[in-house]
Amino acid sequence: MASTLTREQQMWRWRILTATYIGYIGYYLTRKTFTICKTSMAADLGWELGDTAYIWAAFLFAYMIGQFISGFAGRKWGPRFILLTGLGVSMLCSIVFGLGNSFYLFLAFMFVNGLVQATGWPGCIGAVASWLRDNERGTIMGWWTTNHIVGNIVYKSLGGMILAYWGWRWAFAGLTALTLLTWWLLYKWQWNEPEDVGLDPIVEKTTKDHHAIQASQEAHVSFGDYMRIALNPLVLTMGMSYLCIKFLRYALDSWLPAFLNLQGLGVGQASYWSMGFDLTGVVGTIIAGWALDRVFKGNWAVLSFVMAIGAIFGYVAVIYAGSNPILVALCFGIVGFMVYGPDSLLTGAAAIAVAGEANGVAVAGIVNAIGSAGPVIQELWIGKLMKGEDMTQNIQNANIVTLGMSIVFAVLMIVVAWRLHTAHRNNARKRAEGEVQ
Repeated sequence: MASTLTREQQMWRWRILTATYIGYIGYYLTRKTFTICKTSMAADLGWELGDTAYIWAAFLFAYMIGQFISGFAGRKWGPRFILLTGLGVSMLCSIVFGLGNSFYLFLAFMFVNGLVQATGWPGCIGAVASWLRDNERGTIMGWWTTNHIVGNIVYKSLGGMILAYWGWRWAFAGLTALTLLTWWLLYKWQWNEPEDVGLDPIVEKTTKDHHAIQASQEAHVSFGDYMRIALNPLVLTMGMSYLCIKFLRYALDSWLPAFLNLQGLGVGQASYWSMGFDLTGVVGTIIAGWALDRVFKGNWAVLSFVMAIGAIFGYVAVIYAGSNPILVALCFGIVGFMVYGPDSLLTGAAAIAVAGEANGVAVAGIVNAIGSAGPVIQELWIGKLMKGEDMTQNIQNANIVTLGMSIVFAVLMIVVAWRLHTAHRNNARKRAEGEVQ
C-alpha cells in the first residue's frame, strides 16, 4: 500500500468524513427536537408534563434495542444502507410529530424513531472505517467524533429559535427540512469503501490474526458470526465500560443545569455555565485522538484508563468545591474533558481496532447498545436521590454516585487492557506456531 494517498483518495476521504459528520448532526435534529418542545407541547395538547417522560423513555428503550439490530444490519448490508434508511424513516417520524395531537401516536412513533435513530452512530463508524489508516485513525476521529457535541449545539440553538418565534410544530418542520439536506449529502457523498468509487483501498487488508478479536472480514456475515462478536468477553467488557461513560455523560447533560440553579445561579446562567462540560469535552475528544496516535501508539485502553483517573480527580474536586456554583461548574469542566475522550474512543477508534475495519459497525453497535442502558439507569437513580427536601445533601449524594461510577469505569478499563494484552499475546503465539509448522 502506498504511504501517500492519491488526489482522488484524499478528495473522496474528505467527502466521506464531511458527509458522515454532517449526517450525524442530522440525526440529532430529528432525535432531540422533542426534548426542547415538550413543555410547549404539554401545554398546547393538554398533557401532564410528567407524562412526557413515558414518550422519551420509549425512545431510549427502543434506541438500546436498535443498536443491536443496527450493528448486525450494518455488518450484513453495509453502512450506506442503514444510514440512508434509518435517517429517512426518522425524518418521516419527525413529520408525524409536527402534525400529531395524540399522546399514543407520539408514544408509538417515538419508539419507531428510537429504533431507526440507532442506525446513526454504528453506521457512521462503519462508514469511515475503510477510509482511515491505523496510524492516523485516532487524530482524525478525535476531530470527527465531535459531531454529536456540535449536534447538541445546533438543535438547541436553531430549534430553540424556531420554537420561540413560531412554535413547536414549526420546530419539528424546520429541523426536519434541514435534516433532508444532510440526508442528501449522505446519499451523494457517502460510500462504504474506496473500491465503491473505483479507487484502490486506503486501508491495507489484514488477516484476522492482526486483531484482538478473531472475526470474519468478509463483506457480509451471518447472524452467527455477528453473535460471536457480540458475546466476545472483550466486547462485553467494552460495553459495560461504555455504560459507565454514558451514565456519567447523560447525568450531567440531564442534571447539571438544575444542580447549578439550585446552588444559586439563575436558570439562564445555569444553562450557560453547564455548557462548560460540553466545551471542555470537545477539547478532550480532540486531544484524546491526538494522544492515541502520537503518545499511546494506538493503545486506547491505557489512554482511557488514564482519563478515567482524571475523571475521578474531577469528581473529587467537585465534591470539595461544595456549593459554590461557579467553582462547581469549573470542576465539572475537568470531568467533561476526561469523560468525552473515552466516550469517543470506545465506540470510535477502538470499535474499529479490536475486530477490523469490516466489523467496526458491529462492535460500535454492540458497545453502544450495552452503554445505552446507562442514561436510563442514571435518570431513575439520580431522580430518586433528588426527591428529598435537603437539596444540598441530595446534590452531594448524586456527586458521590457519579464519583463511584467513574471508579467502576477505571476498574473496567484495567480489565479491558488485560483482555487486550492477553488476546494479542495469544494471537502472537498462534502466528509463531504457524510459522514453525
